[in-house]
Amino acid sequence: MNDPAARAAQSFAEAEDALLSRWPETRLEPSLDRILAFTELLGDPQRAYRSIHLTGTNGKTSTSRMIDGLLRALDLRTGRFTSPHVEKMSERISIDGEPLDDEAFVRAFNEIAPYTHLVDASEAHPLSFFETVVGMAYAAFADAPVDVAVVEVGMGGSWDATNVIDADVAVITPIAVDHAHYLGTTAAAIAREKSGIIKPGATVVVAQQTADVAAVLLERTVEVGATLAREGLEFGIASRVPAVGGQAISLQGLRGRYDDVFLPLYGAHQAQNAVMALAAVEAFLGGEEPLGDDVVRTAFSEATSPGRLEVIRRSPTIVLDAAHNPHGAEATAAALDDSFQFDPLIGVIGVMGDKDAEGLLAAFEPHLAHVVVTQNSADRAMPAEQLAVTAREVFGEDRVSVAPRLSDAIDEAAGRAESGGSDALSAGAVLVTGSVVTVGEARVLLGGRK
Repeated sequence: MNDPAARAAQSFAEAEDALLSRWPETRLEPSLDRILAFTELLGDPQRAYRSIHLTGTNGKTSTSRMIDGLLRALDLRTGRFTSPHVEKMSERISIDGEPLDDEAFVRAFNEIAPYTHLVDASEAHPLSFFETVVGMAYAAFADAPVDVAVVEVGMGGSWDATNVIDADVAVITPIAVDHAHYLGTTAAAIAREKSGIIKPGATVVVAQQTADVAAVLLERTVEVGATLAREGLEFGIASRVPAVGGQAISLQGLRGRYDDVFLPLYGAHQAQNAVMALAAVEAFLGGEEPLGDDVVRTAFSEATSPGRLEVIRRSPTIVLDAAHNPHGAEATAAALDDSFQFDPLIGVIGVMGDKDAEGLLAAFEPHLAHVVVTQNSADRAMPAEQLAVTAREVFGEDRVSVAPRLSDAIDEAAGRAESGGSDALSAGAVLVTGSVVTVGEARVLLGGRK
C-alpha cells in the first residue's frame, strides 16, 4: 500500500501533510479496533502513566489546561492532549504545559509512522487523522515520560479514539446537543455516549447538568462501580466577582475551600471550569488533605485559554471566542454582559456547515448591534452568503452585512465599532466567533501566536 504516513518526515510541514492525508476528523467509523491495534503495535504507551479523561459539550479545553496547570504546580510532569487546535496542529500535544516544538513533533510522528501502514493493511478502514494523532500523543507521553496525561476526547466518549486509556478520573463538563448527526439528537442520548469514558473504580467529576443527563451519568457510574463527585453538591463555586482582567473566585473543593483566587479568564463558565479542574486534581491525588492555598492561587493566576474570550487587540478592542454551538454562545454572551461594557459590539461570525447556525446567531442577537457574516478557509465552512440568509432572519436586514474574506470582515467590523458609539464615552468592540477555525485564522491575522 502506498501510505504517505509510512515515510519519515523531514519537516513539520511533511509530518502535517502526511497526517492530513488520512481520513479527516469529520469522517467517522465508530470503533476502537484501529486505535487498539495501533497502540498495541506501539507497546500500549497509554498504560505507562496515570490519566485524567475529559468529555462534555463545552469547556473541555479550558478545563484541561487548568488541570494541567494545577498538576504542574504540584511538581508533576504532565502530558496534555486537546483538540481541535486553534492555530497549529502541534498545540494538540503538550508536555509540561508547552506544545511540542516542530522538531519534537516530527520526531513523535516518525516514531509512530512505520506502524500506521500495518494497521491500515490489517483493518477494514485505514487509521484516521485523529486516531494517528492520538497514538502519537500517547507514545510521546510515554517517551517523555510523564507522570499524568490530561486527555480531552475528540467527540463523544465510548468509541472516541482517546478512550483506550483507563483513567483514574473522568471529568464531564456540561452536556448539550452538538454533533447531533454523530452522537444523538437529545442531550440524554449524547450523555450515554459520553459516559463511556467512566471506567470501573474511577472518580467521576460532573458539572451541573439537566436532570435527564444527570440520570444517565448516575446510571453509568453505578453500573461500573465508580465514585461520583457533583458540582453543587460535593464541590462548587462559593463566590465569584468580575475583576479587572478576569474574576475573583472562592472555590469549595472536595478536600478544602480556597478563597480569593484570581482567575484571568472571563465568565461564569470559566469559574465553573476552574472548580471542575480543582475537583479533578483533588480526586486524582486522593487523601483528605487540601491542596496548598499558594499552589491553587499560583496555578489559576497563570491560567490561559487562547481563543476563549481572549482580548487580542485594543483600539478598537477585538475579542476572540471559539463558541460554535448555542450552548457555548449563551455562555459567551453572558460573560460579555458580566465582564465588559462595549457599545456597540459588532460580531464577526463564520460557522461550519454542520452546525446549528440559527441557534448560535439567536444566542448572540440580543448582544450584538450588527453582525458581519464571513467564512473561514475550511472545506466544511458554511458559505458566507448562506449564513447571511439565516442571519437576516434572526437580526433583520439592516443589522447584517456580508464579507466572505475574514480579513475584510474584521476590517469592516472594526470600522463599525469605532464609529458606532452612542456617546463620546462609549467604547465599541468586535467579537470574532462561530468556530475554532474562524478564531484561529483571526488570531493569525491579528498576530496572536505567543
